[in-house]
Amino acid sequence: MTTTVKTQEMKVKSGTTDIGISEQNRRGVADILNRTLSDEFVLYTKLRNYHWNVVGPMFQPLHEIFENQYDEVEEIIDNTAERTRNMGLKSIGTMNEFLQHTTLQEQPNEYPNAMTMIANLVGDHEALIRNLRNDLEACEKFGDMGTNDFLTGIMQKHEKMAWLLRAFLEDE
Repeated sequence: MTTTVKTQEMKVKSGTTDIGISEQNRRGVADILNRTLSDEFVLYTKLRNYHWNVVGPMFQPLHEIFENQYDEVEEIIDNTAERTRNMGLKSIGTMNEFLQHTTLQEQPNEYPNAMTMIANLVGDHEALIRNLRNDLEACEKFGDMGTNDFLTGIMQKHEKMAWLLRAFLEDE
């Protein structure tokens, strides 16, 4: 067995991650991913809440849109946590951690009307989009074009979700 193979085996057995990005840069990327994960989880919870509590003449289409969006956000949550693990680092996973790291605001004990629900969700999607745009530059500085691409895909999903909701707020 060659020395290179033995060295690789030792790295794998010791749990060392050697993917061409320094540990410091991987930690910077993990911080971005964990904040994104937290924002996504808060948005997911808000979508669930609105799905359960929407009323009025737009009940049926909004009930369905909110469900479609929380399903999509749930997939983003799982992929984001797994992306952090791909970096060889831990993903946060408790409600307390999510609330500590999120940039979004919850509205406990508030049950807004349908139009306010839509406006709140558009605001959250747009906040996520702005954060993700900044994160793309940071990932580039960290030398992680894989996460840059991953976050670009998430940003595009939020752009579409915001557009679908924004259409309810627009006049003809």
